[in-house]
Amino acid sequence: MTEPAIVLDNVDLSLGAGAARVHILKRLSLTVAAGDSLGIVGPSGSGKSTLLMVLAGLERIDAGAISVGGVALAGLDEDGLARFRGRSVGIVFQSFHLMETMTALENVAVPLELAGRRDAFERARAELEAVGLGDRLSHHPGELSGGEQQRVAIARALAPEPAILIADEPTGNLDADTGRDIIRQMFAARARKGATLVLVTHDRALADTCDRRITMRSGEIVEDVRNGAVRS
Repeated sequence: MTEPAIVLDNVDLSLGAGAARVHILKRLSLTVAAGDSLGIVGPSGSGKSTLLMVLAGLERIDAGAISVGGVALAGLDEDGLARFRGRSVGIVFQSFHLMETMTALENVAVPLELAGRRDAFERARAELEAVGLGDRLSHHPGELSGGEQQRVAIARALAPEPAILIADEPTGNLDADTGRDIIRQMFAARARKGATLVLVTHDRALADTCDRRITMRSGEIVEDVRNGAVRS
């Protein structure tokens, strides 16, 4: 049996201090099969983005257990979490988070170089060509459209060949037509790589194009649907 890509067991997380402390995730349990695509929807403040931060090892949980790609995150120090992210998780944000002083090629290649990949620029070129930016390698972010910048971000996330691709409202800063193109690119890349995709979106129709959709409210999963059938 293939090991699940993601396992959360009774995860609790609170943020803030004193009277401002807020219980964000509440005894949350979730298992995601390797290679699945999971869409996450829910109102603002429901814990969607925080869940992604937990999966990426960017927020430490207070209680429970979490395993991503077979790695138990609770046992890792900060250096270990950084290595885990660089090896196992690709992240695409709503804001593109590109370095303005670097070309598209450099934005994708430099993180690979820092991770010790000798083929950094070759890999970066291949990923940019795969998302249709082979003629934009030497362009800086300011010379690219919003959709092109997000495609650079997708190429950067996929270049290390991570097992898990995480996307937080990746079309939020784009117009509808460009957003649809970005989603096509992301799903095509996920299929090409065989990666597990976890996508937070406000668009329920988009979430329903995933293999599975969960709805969150107040830090809990209130609905879990696969192929139109409610699981819990």
